[in-house]
Amino acid sequence: MQGERRKAKGSLLYEDFHESISRLDLEHGRQRLYVAYSGGVDSHVLLHCCASIPRPKDKITAVYVHHGLQAEAESWAKHCEKTAKELGAEFLTLRVNAKPTPGESPEEAARNARYDALKSLINAGDALLLAQHREDQLETVLLQLFRGSGLRGLSGMPERMAFGAGVMLRPFLDTPKQAIIDYAHAHQLSWVEDPSNQSNDYDRNFLRNAVVPLLKQRWPAIDKTVARSAKHCADAQLLVEEVADELFGAVLNPEDKTLCISWLMEHHSHPRQLILRHWFRYLGLKMPSQAFIGRILSQVVAAGEHRDPVLSGQGYNIRRYRNKLYCLTNQSAQESLQDLVWPVGQMSIKVSHDRTLFCVPSSTGILREQWLNAKVEIRFRRGGEKICLPGRQGHHSLKKLFQEAAIPPWERDVTPLVYLNGKLAAVGDKWISAAFYDEKPQACVSLSLQS
Repeated sequence: MQGERRKAKGSLLYEDFHESISRLDLEHGRQRLYVAYSGGVDSHVLLHCCASIPRPKDKITAVYVHHGLQAEAESWAKHCEKTAKELGAEFLTLRVNAKPTPGESPEEAARNARYDALKSLINAGDALLLAQHREDQLETVLLQLFRGSGLRGLSGMPERMAFGAGVMLRPFLDTPKQAIIDYAHAHQLSWVEDPSNQSNDYDRNFLRNAVVPLLKQRWPAIDKTVARSAKHCADAQLLVEEVADELFGAVLNPEDKTLCISWLMEHHSHPRQLILRHWFRYLGLKMPSQAFIGRILSQVVAAGEHRDPVLSGQGYNIRRYRNKLYCLTNQSAQESLQDLVWPVGQMSIKVSHDRTLFCVPSSTGILREQWLNAKVEIRFRRGGEKICLPGRQGHHSLKKLFQEAAIPPWERDVTPLVYLNGKLAAVGDKWISAAFYDEKPQACVSLSLQS
């Protein structure tokens, strides 16, 4: 009788999975299904379900991510390969470096390394399937709650999201863990058990092993109700993002990814914070704490125009200049710049770790023949440099020109100066000396500085 109930529950899980996955058109729209396969029961059931759907099996690839953290990893990889072949799926092992960087937890480092490796596989039209279930969602929401997260964190994991050039899907996200276990027993699956899952040194394991079982004694349906709350938060977050998109778009200077301070200050406190968080997400940076957002507003935004406050975060600096708020990488500020000789015939030269100066054909600029026959050098400001500009009388100090053009002080010293035969010919891609400037269609070159 118990075996029959397990088979019935296993059948229900497959029906739910098939309904979820049926929206993927493998023959026409989708290219491949990649299944993140660790060898554990959850991912084994996911792979088994994928191999059972009436679709071409040659479009299914099981992917084992080898973190190199445990001695058993090699034997697990072999088990996964054997199982994948038995199910008629292709198999791939990805080896990653899961060593934490400063400020990263071991769990975070492993997750980031795993996702970075998997992203490299996913092309347009591909889908990555993960076996996270409803109890995983419960743990995620609780962890975010204990960390003081806002709506985005309390939304938990989405069932579907963009990933790499394709999509990531979690077809079991509304499935209880017991249903997965029942399916595994009903189909007599064999899986591996990671002994580290029993260690409560990791936050998620502590929740899973010690906290959630106690909570379920009092509230048996807590995984279902918390998942519902996460969905409510996700719906609310969508509305917040719509508002944030509109507010942010009105404040952003897209050409340099800065914020207009006067427009930002037109809003009250909460919209300002919302805009700043949207800015960090737009820049691809880790979301700052509430306290750091407060310091940006009080120490940098509220500072007078004559001041140059610097607020350092995790790998970046927040600064202001005139009416703009900047987010700059620390690496740019600390880089030691070297004078360079531009190789003859080369169309570009790397002037710093993240910027390259290009020489491009143009109808105005420096005569190509003059450029090719000169010794071209890249130097950086030492102070006192002057230049005579086309259409303007006299010589102008670079300091005055930078001020006129509202170029921030920290950009001035890293702007490459181009010398031809020892004479200043151009200041980055901003100005060309009158002594070298010409206008001849198809006979000149101009400069372009790109990041």
